[in-house]
Amino acid sequence: MQKTEKTTPSRYANQRMHYSEEVIFPILDEALFCIVSYSLNNEPYSIPTAFVREGSKLYIHGSVGSHFLRQLTPGTPVCISVMLADSLVVAKSAFHHSVNYRSVVIFSKSELIDDYERKADFFKKLTEKMVPGSWDYLRPMKASEVNKTMLIAFEISEASAKVRNAPPSDDEEDMNLPIWSGLIPIPPNRLAPIPDESSINIPLPNHLK
Repeated sequence: MQKTEKTTPSRYANQRMHYSEEVIFPILDEALFCIVSYSLNNEPYSIPTAFVREGSKLYIHGSVGSHFLRQLTPGTPVCISVMLADSLVVAKSAFHHSVNYRSVVIFSKSELIDDYERKADFFKKLTEKMVPGSWDYLRPMKASEVNKTMLIAFEISEASAKVRNAPPSDDEEDMNLPIWSGLIPIPPNRLAPIPDESSINIPLPNHLK
């Protein structure tokens, strides 16, 4: 992965930074959403959206009428960020409270994908990422739905991951204080599905159990 001035932080560069695909790609594959930021007419824009990684590219989609996507003309510079929060780090002082996390920042440029098969394949990959096992259960996607969708890709080459996975870093003089310190895990949990009115009498499919 390309290491540049933009992907080199001013703090914890040696302790927390990673530039390998082995670290960056699994974070992207686990995260469901990213934030795409760009500048237009000297005004900042930042949009959260679902995404899929395939190979060395990250893909997002939206309606062909989407103002956001239509601004991302081919070659538009963007900054894409992803963060997974794993636990709250509770120290003996508020100053040393922190978060254990895994994050990725990507600097790239937009690439418009207008190939029907690639767009259709993206839909399948995104659907399976969001709701695993659901693609073959659903009503097949119509050609008109694929054609109404814009697909944009970003090369993942100038990217870095930053990871904190450690206990609290209290000051030495605070270690014997009678104040609890430790980690509070905050895992993302998928709860039981809730049917809408049209599905109350339809059995829950196996992939949602």
